[in-house]
Amino acid sequence: MVGLGNPGPEHESDRHNAGFWCLDRLLPKLDPSARFNHEAKFFAELATCRLEGKLVHLLKPMTWMNRSGQAVLAVCNFYKILPQEILVIHDELDLLPGVVKIKFGGGSAGHNGLKDISLRLGQPDYWRLRLGIGHPRSLKLAQEVGDFVLHRPALEQFKLIEAAMQALVPPMKEFLVGQRESAIARIHRGINLLKEDA
Repeated sequence: MVGLGNPGPEHESDRHNAGFWCLDRLLPKLDPSARFNHEAKFFAELATCRLEGKLVHLLKPMTWMNRSGQAVLAVCNFYKILPQEILVIHDELDLLPGVVKIKFGGGSAGHNGLKDISLRLGQPDYWRLRLGIGHPRSLKLAQEVGDFVLHRPALEQFKLIEAAMQALVPPMKEFLVGQRESAIARIHRGINLLKEDA
């Protein structure tokens, strides 16, 4: 599992760090004794735990967002992880706060973290967990997108994102042990705290 974000305390609250937020909430639920440790050879913070006998690696790249693939490739090469065994958790402009979707493969939709991961892996065929943060236009804001993702969400938006991340814990456990269809159905059915017209 790869959570995307930017390193440094000045970015901790940025919308762009939603992937980091999600891993920070998932790890204690997966294994209360596991911790993130800085691994220089992986350009990342890495935590490893076992879930029903399966080894799960949780990765937070400590490169800038547009070089996230460097850490992903390093870990995949070391542990012999295939692209289809990767789940990348990232902020999603096209979904409102509180809405979560999961998909396999596809384009980057302008997300620099996804773009670099696909480039380094040489393919886009990996899982993506899309955490809705909203778009400046959908939220009726005048901010440019680049500025928007590098700022903290409003309190009411963050509460929706937080509730969605907490609700992800049970289906993520299912997904990680191979019960993917039921996990995906559960995510799409139950973790949409703001209902979209579509």
